[in-house]
Amino acid sequence: MTKPLRQRLTEASVSASRADRALAAYMLAEPATLPFETAASLAAKVSVSEPTVGRFCRRLGYTGFKDLKSYLRAELGEGPWLIGDRLRDLQSRHRAGEDQLAGGLELEMAALVAVYELAQSDAWATVVRRLATADAVFAAGFQTERGMAQVFVNQLQYLRDGVQLLDLSDGNFAPLLARDPQGTALVLFEARRYSRLARDLAREAKAAGIPVTLITDPYCDWAREVASEVFVVPTHFNLFWESTAQMASLANLLVNGVFMELGPEVEDRMNRVADLYDRFTGHLGSAAARTRSKP
Repeated sequence: MTKPLRQRLTEASVSASRADRALAAYMLAEPATLPFETAASLAAKVSVSEPTVGRFCRRLGYTGFKDLKSYLRAELGEGPWLIGDRLRDLQSRHRAGEDQLAGGLELEMAALVAVYELAQSDAWATVVRRLATADAVFAAGFQTERGMAQVFVNQLQYLRDGVQLLDLSDGNFAPLLARDPQGTALVLFEARRYSRLARDLAREAKAAGIPVTLITDPYCDWAREVASEVFVVPTHFNLFWESTAQMASLANLLVNGVFMELGPEVEDRMNRVADLYDRFTGHLGSAAARTRSKP
């Protein structure tokens, strides 16, 4: 084995096979949980057959899923994910079947580590630089992910101008697609069940020459067809509904990266924006708010 597992999976994530793309995307996003999976459980989560998992592993150069997991353990090492007596207690109770939330906690902690690992990648550095220097940055999310895009835009607007939330209220995406693609960037938040709008918007933007950054879950098998960069975020935490909480963590790290890229001069804009908010809306306890509250 000359190539590490992560590299093999990254190469497989652009495969022509939908099943291969789905399996590679899931494994890249959930490396900490793979040692606890079986071929059957993995197949069920990715909606493929158990033999498909075996064939995929053999195409990667392993004899099967068990062989792949043994290499994964060697790459991850034996370092603990959970530390401290309270966390170990939660883990032991979960394994005894006493506390399902403990399993969710362990998965969320592993997911947060995975998000921070993304922030060390070359693709991350490219996106941060683009978001700091592009003439215009658009962000969009549909269904429940719209709120994620709104928060991202609101935070980024504190750091720079030319940032806009994109929606379909005007019947089209002309603010993005009708402008000069040079110096334009699009960030999309999407998780299953996927909105057709997200996929179609990404395709149109890519065709127009606009770089697309897609933040999505491990199951999105069309992501790399339509995006310049794909950041895959774990979303399965033993909860009733898959959670996009770690997408918010990734968005916060992106905003922090842009802040670092822009440098100390960004503080002047942040103070100006805060002052405008204080003047027109007001923060509790501020001088402007106290003046307005006087009879």
